[in-house]
Amino acid sequence: MRKIVVLTMVSLDGVMQAPSGPEEDTSLGFKYGGWTVPYVDESLGDIIDEELSVPVDLLLGRKTYEIFAPYWPKQTGTIADSFNKAKKYVVSEKTVDLTWKEAILLSDAVVANIKALKEEEGPMLQVHGSGKLVQTLLKNDLVDEIRLRIFPVTIGIGQRLFAEGTLPAAFELLESKALPSGVLIANYKRSGEFKTGGNSSAPATARPSIPHASAAVINGPAQTPLASGSLKVNQSADTSSLSQYMADFQRMLVNC
Repeated sequence: MRKIVVLTMVSLDGVMQAPSGPEEDTSLGFKYGGWTVPYVDESLGDIIDEELSVPVDLLLGRKTYEIFAPYWPKQTGTIADSFNKAKKYVVSEKTVDLTWKEAILLSDAVVANIKALKEEEGPMLQVHGSGKLVQTLLKNDLVDEIRLRIFPVTIGIGQRLFAEGTLPAAFELLESKALPSGVLIANYKRSGEFKTGGNSSAPATARPSIPHASAAVINGPAQTPLASGSLKVNQSADTSSLSQYMADFQRMLVNC
């Protein structure tokens, strides 16, 4: 049986929308794209290298796949080598160009097909970006691990990682680490039943059944984004000031 592992960049208030660039995802007027860029450093790159040093397959939403597919086949390095070698399972109700090597479309009975994939023998299924797909996985309790990269900013609006419809669920902390940039690494695995305090006689439910609903973008209150000072975002798609590795890394942060 294989695991589904979600790797996600989030702000302190749980926003995952458009982490790497101002034009990445401007839906619902989101104007703070690129909020991870000031905090990306070699220590974060080392963690990505380690996570991709083992065999993986990819489970991707359509938008993330369509951003990755024309880019990564032309690249080399740790991320490119891993992504190009992996099987890419693409969840989409629409037609997708599957010319990227080992790309496979999942279009019908998506939840059932993903459950079947988990039952197979093979490497872990990593989910990068793919915000809408992540909501489907959480709502159907299909996530085995969540690897959070928590950035030291609040944004106030935008798509949340844990949106409406997420199941009550308990997780166990596997690893935590603070990076020099202020980014927190927190890796969790799904663990046991959800419990509450108090004297309620109602039994806790390990994995409550909630009908599947379409993913929704949940907006928080109209707050002013904050960091230690003003929130800094990537004002340009130009990555010439970063190493090629960091440029490649930014391509991987898409949450479409």
